[in-house]
Amino acid sequence: MFNTTPPFQLLSNNVSLTNQRLAVPIRTFMGFLSVSPCLLFLYINTIMLYSLKSKPVFRETSRYILFGNLLFADTILLVTSQLLYILAVAGLFVIRYICVVIVLVAIFTSAVSPLNLSVMSLERYVAICYPLRHASIVTPGTTGVVIAVVWILCSLNTIIKLVMLLVLESMPLDQFMREFCSTSELFHLKIHNQVDNVFISIVFMTVGFIIIYSYIAMMMVAKSASSDKDINTKARNTVLLHLIQLGLSLSSTLVPTIVSALKSRAMDKATQIEYIVFIILIILPRCLSPLIYGLRDKTFRHILMYYLTCGLRCTVEPIKISSY
Repeated sequence: MFNTTPPFQLLSNNVSLTNQRLAVPIRTFMGFLSVSPCLLFLYINTIMLYSLKSKPVFRETSRYILFGNLLFADTILLVTSQLLYILAVAGLFVIRYICVVIVLVAIFTSAVSPLNLSVMSLERYVAICYPLRHASIVTPGTTGVVIAVVWILCSLNTIIKLVMLLVLESMPLDQFMREFCSTSELFHLKIHNQVDNVFISIVFMTVGFIIIYSYIAMMMVAKSASSDKDINTKARNTVLLHLIQLGLSLSSTLVPTIVSALKSRAMDKATQIEYIVFIILIILPRCLSPLIYGLRDKTFRHILMYYLTCGLRCTVEPIKISSY
């Protein structure tokens, strides 16, 4: 089973140790190193979200709607993870119910990305394997319903954890916490990890099966002499990218295990390594995946570069988007 303690919160648990072990300049540099990439990519994510909202054709095309949902969820997760990190670095203790809200939002949005990737793969699967029915099956209306279902499914784990917190935990919610805001300070019972293990295992196994099945099905269609080779190749590469994104999301669940191993070995450089692992496995995958996906699309890349350069390097031309 996976170690499901949210990694960005596990890192915040060790900030107190960092404050004791490291000099102020080193702590400041590490804080800057962690926060600055997130702020940069939050800016890029904001531009991408604005770009998706700027043109009606993006708002009416299912694959861009799904991409916008993925981008929105990852942006919220980045904001909440950095907020927890900054609170820990600054040594601020918050009221317990505020911590509950931040942590549950982070847990909630962390499950949206893998499920959204499975839906995006299914959309490509329908476009390639059932091209004549794609326009009738994949519509903005059905896409909105599917997105709503994704968010509802992701909320189940959050609702269960909230109910368990209120029923099983005895700590009052209206008092200031004595430790930094984190999952381990909110959920003390082992049953919380057991519920997380079951939920994450089901999510990743289901999503992995859907993406792999979609990829294999499109490879089989690509062998047909009547199929469009270029379109099939692009679609299969897109689904393969989804599989890589899923792997990156799955790699983030290894962070608590890595950190625990470092702590058990009592390594002198354990804290510094934790920061590096945090940046590589948590921050960068959430930042780079949406950006790479957006830049691969020629139509969206044109609009994105227009807004990133404030319209100085390119002009917006009429957009024509294929269903494939």
